[in-house]
Parts: sequence; structure tokens; C-alpha cells
Amino acid sequence: MRNVLTSLAFALMIASAPVLADPAATAAPAAKPLPAWEQLTPAQRDALIAPIRDRWNTQPDERTRMLERAQRWQQMTPEQRQRARHGMQRWESMSPEQREQTRALFAKMRTLDEAQRKDLKAKWRAMSPEERKAWVQANPAPADMPPGPPPRDRDRD
Repeated sequence: MRNVLTSLAFALMIASAPVLADPAATAAPAAKPLPAWEQLTPAQRDALIAPIRDRWNTQPDERTRMLERAQRWQQMTPEQRQRARHGMQRWESMSPEQREQTRALFAKMRTLDEAQRKDLKAKWRAMSPEERKAWVQANPAPADMPPGPPPRDRDRD
């Protein structure tokens, strides 16, 4: 008797379930667009600004650089901003060794004309990891070259 009741309950559940012909209909509803800045509450605005304020207050020697970056960002086109975001994401995913190689390569490229850059790019692509390491040791990035953006706090993303 117990098995019959369980089977009957299960059959009723299946029969009463809605039939969906379109699998997309089971997807979550579209996310509601977030409000404009002016529509945010003071607490929401503060939560967005807090990381920048903290960096501004704890790194006074970086303030000039932060302000210059903000001004450059305002002057960028949407396409330039997207490329910058992509570059930041690539940088964050690099290992310390890859970052060192990138700094050295970037510093060297800045000293070359277009034809020399093209040659170095082709040479770099053909190098083995050991050859790249030797090249970086022979062509280190200048000591006064900025180390790149500070690591982002992943918990805030």
C-alpha cells in the first residue's frame, strides 16, 4: 500500500508539472538593469567608491598616477576602454615570470622603430621558454619602470 501511495504521489507530481517546449523558458528571467549613478543610494555609492578612497589614503605616493589614469580613462573611447580592460585582465592572469618578461619586452619595444619591433615580435614568438628567460636576463626592464597595476582585491569583484 505504501508503494502504491508513493507511486501515485510521484505520478501526480509528474502530471501536474508544466510542459515546456522551449528550453529557454526555463532560464532565469533577464537581470534588471542597474540604476544610473544618480539613482544609487548614498550607501551604494560609498560601497563603490570605498576601494578607491582606501587606496588614495593609504598610498599617497600613487595619487598623481591614480589621478592621471582617471583623466586618461575619461578621454578614452569605449573601444579603447574595452582594450584597456582586456589588457588588465591579461595582466592579472599572468604569473610573476610572465610579468617580468612582459615588462622587459615592453621596455625594449619602446626603444625600437616599427620594423625592429616587427622583427623582435617574430623572434620572440620563435623562442623557447629557456631562450626567453635568457633574453630577459640580457635585456631587463629598467629598475625605475612601474611594476604594473596593483593586484585587485578579488573579494570586491
